[in-house]
Amino acid sequence: MPIRTINPPPGSTITLTSDGADPVLRIPQRSGGVMRYFMGLFVLFWLGAWFMGFRDVGTQVISGAANPFMIFWLGAWTVGGAFALWMVYRAFRPCVPETLRLGQNGVTYDSGIPPFQMNFGYMSQKDAWQSYFPKRTIVEIDRQQLRSLRLRETDSDNRLTVDVDSTRLDIGRAASEVEREWLYQVLADRYAIRN
Repeated sequence: MPIRTINPPPGSTITLTSDGADPVLRIPQRSGGVMRYFMGLFVLFWLGAWFMGFRDVGTQVISGAANPFMIFWLGAWTVGGAFALWMVYRAFRPCVPETLRLGQNGVTYDSGIPPFQMNFGYMSQKDAWQSYFPKRTIVEIDRQQLRSLRLRETDSDNRLTVDVDSTRLDIGRAASEVEREWLYQVLADRYAIRN
C-alpha cells in the first residue's frame, strides 16, 4: 500500500510521515490537562518543606543526637522525597506519541509515553501505580503475529489489540473509535489479515 493511499479519517489527529520507504503513523497522546502542571508545582513547593525536614533530622542523625525513630523517619522521608521528585518529573515531562512504522515484513510499534494524569476516581491500586510509572513498549510485530490483530468491541468503546508472544498490546489507546477502526483496516489491508 503506497503512502499516498493511506489517508487518516477527516478530522483525525493521526499524522502520516515516512521513514525511507516505510509509512509511519503517529498517534498523539491525549492531553494531560493543566491540572498536571498545578500538581507538579504543588509537589515542587512541597519539596521545599521536605528539604527543611530532611536537613533538620539529617543533621541530628549525623551529630549522633537522633533516636531510632528519627533514623526510621529519615529513611521513610527519603523514599517520600524520591517519589515526589519522580512526580515532578512526570508532571513536566512532555509526552511521546504512539507510533507505528509499517515495514514490508511487519510493524515497528512504539507505545510512546502518555502524559501524567491525576485520577481521583475509583481506579485500582495496580492501575494507579502503572499510571505513575508507565512502561514504554517498543517491539517488532512480524506478519505471523499480526494475524492476531483484532478490533474488539467493549461496553464503553472498541480496542485494537495484537498478541506479541505472551503479551496483548492495545494499539491506538489515545485514538478515537473511528481512528482505531481505520487503523485496523489499514493494517488488515497492508498485511493481508483475514479474520
